[in-house]
Amino acid sequence: MATLQATPSRIFGSKFTENSVFYHFRDGRQVGFAYLLSRNRKVKSFCVRTRSYTEEKDGGGSISRSGKSAQDKEQNEGLLLGTERDSSGSVVGFQLIPHSAIIEEKVLETQEKDLETQENEAVEGDELLADVETSDETNDETSDETSDEASTRITFNIVFVTSEAAPYSKTGGLADVCGSLPMALGARGHRVMVVSPRYLDGSSNQKFANAVEMEQRAKIYCFGGVQEVGFFHEYRAGVDWIFVDHPSYHRPGTPYGDMFGAFSDNQFRFTLLCHAACEAPLVLPLGGYTYGEKCLFVANDWHAGLVPVLLAAKYRPHGVYKDARSIIVIHNLAHQGVEPAATYKNLGLPPGWYKALEWVFPTWARTHALDPGEAVNVLKSAIVTADRIVTVSQGYAWEITTPEGGYGLHELLAGRKSVLTGITNGIDTNEWDPSKDEFIASRYSVHDLSRKGQCKIALQKELGLPVRPDCPMIGFIGRLDFQKGVDIILSAMPDLMQDDVQFVMLGSGEKQYEDWMRHLESTYKDKFRGWVGFNVPISHRITAGCDILVMPSRFEPCGLNQLYAMKYGTVPIVHDTGGLRDTVQNFNPYAREGNGEGTGWAFSPLSRESLLATLRIAIGTYRDYKSSWEGLMKRGMEKNSSWDDAATQYEQVFEWAVIDPPYAG
Repeated sequence: MATLQATPSRIFGSKFTENSVFYHFRDGRQVGFAYLLSRNRKVKSFCVRTRSYTEEKDGGGSISRSGKSAQDKEQNEGLLLGTERDSSGSVVGFQLIPHSAIIEEKVLETQEKDLETQENEAVEGDELLADVETSDETNDETSDETSDEASTRITFNIVFVTSEAAPYSKTGGLADVCGSLPMALGARGHRVMVVSPRYLDGSSNQKFANAVEMEQRAKIYCFGGVQEVGFFHEYRAGVDWIFVDHPSYHRPGTPYGDMFGAFSDNQFRFTLLCHAACEAPLVLPLGGYTYGEKCLFVANDWHAGLVPVLLAAKYRPHGVYKDARSIIVIHNLAHQGVEPAATYKNLGLPPGWYKALEWVFPTWARTHALDPGEAVNVLKSAIVTADRIVTVSQGYAWEITTPEGGYGLHELLAGRKSVLTGITNGIDTNEWDPSKDEFIASRYSVHDLSRKGQCKIALQKELGLPVRPDCPMIGFIGRLDFQKGVDIILSAMPDLMQDDVQFVMLGSGEKQYEDWMRHLESTYKDKFRGWVGFNVPISHRITAGCDILVMPSRFEPCGLNQLYAMKYGTVPIVHDTGGLRDTVQNFNPYAREGNGEGTGWAFSPLSRESLLATLRIAIGTYRDYKSSWEGLMKRGMEKNSSWDDAATQYEQVFEWAVIDPPYAG
């Protein structure tokens, strides 16, 4: 088989003149560099440009190269490499074929004639050089733009599996991601399905009003019996929203628990979800046809962690989903779905796959001296069987490989570091945009910040605080628990209340923190307000009305509130960790020739003293350096936090996932 030697070098012998033409290969000549497929990112094709050289040397020994403008134009049009396979279906080489997306029929006819002429006139012994170029070549802007527009983007059948997705169900950032990212990918041409439970608690039933019950049902064999689940479907914003229906999802409370704690049957409820999600692409005719077996599953957190294991253990041994791939997205490694080892038999997995879920607690974590510490860990099983692993920020991707941030899984994650990627979350700019937010008192933009003050006055009136437009107003929005650093805020509050500031907190969680908020409000009636619970309109008004948003989280995989705050011109003060470190740039007033840079402050270590010192620096900047403060606000508002960039990075991970065979099974 005749081949071309691909080389980036353009150094030729001293006796060649370049004739820039496309060369047509006949007689079954092939290009034998299939490994380059793994290096092509945007378009699964290659443009091969060949040049023939004839001997011509001037008197001075320099090389003379000649070419024609028409031939140069033909070069720019390009050819493609079409795969050639043997009887078994394996790729053995590539043949040059015209690119139908950029070469019209009449141009093809002209090229064929020109190429035939060039072949007849070719001099024996001409040497060929193949210059292989992918469509994402960054050093040629014009070529890159043409390629992006003319080339066909690779699209996937993508199935998101999640325990919550906004606006249907929500307790935190997971719902925001799974409610927005699928729509961003759908807008980019992918076929996207989101599978989540149909929670009915009596008050939120209306959220599923547009979902239509489907005829197809699935029988799931787990927990020693047969469970039948139904499916509801809504097509919205270019995405198929599938809701798994089962009586275990019909109860008051949150998706995970109620006022008495977490539901005791959560393992059962989310095992059903994973099995149903694997059945949905096979049985549901959405838009007239099913998604089929060639899918890319995106499992989110431990609630969907059985999906990669089911693909490997339940389906692939029978020839189903052999072309499917799975990605586990870790939003919070602290929650892993750990249950007693005896529950393995309930999961509907073959006995031989126990090792994938096996988890042994260290001695110090066991309940008593005779406790063997054996358990099953659902998230661990996903880490060891998924094709790729994604976390919601680059900083968190590193943190989970350390003993401090890995929660016992750091060694496994470090071992799979080659397939671990951090992608910072985006935000829904349709919902979070001060120029069109229906929840705030006055709309404003980066070009007119004057109306932000009106939002502050309206918030002070609503909360019953003294109306003081010049008083720095600090806010906190989030869960009231140890992870969010609420104890750090509350311990700093007596000292902070001695300053001329106002502080407002919104959130719910541990009762001790809720009671502490109520106590502070009664003590500092003119300076502090605490709103126990979660209220979407109020969260928008606090984000718009405050001057500073504080987030002293002990760890934060990504964090969204700091992104919302910057979008609204509210300056974030965050602990220097995880996604907070990635998204908030420290303020430096001396950078850029005194114009300043940065969007907020990231402090470390996490302590009461460090938080107080940083807050007072920010308050001083707010009072005494108005131009610097305005620069902070504008840089935050101009920061691109949309899902478009994140969707592009997810597409890259998808392409990486399908390059190799399935990792497990």
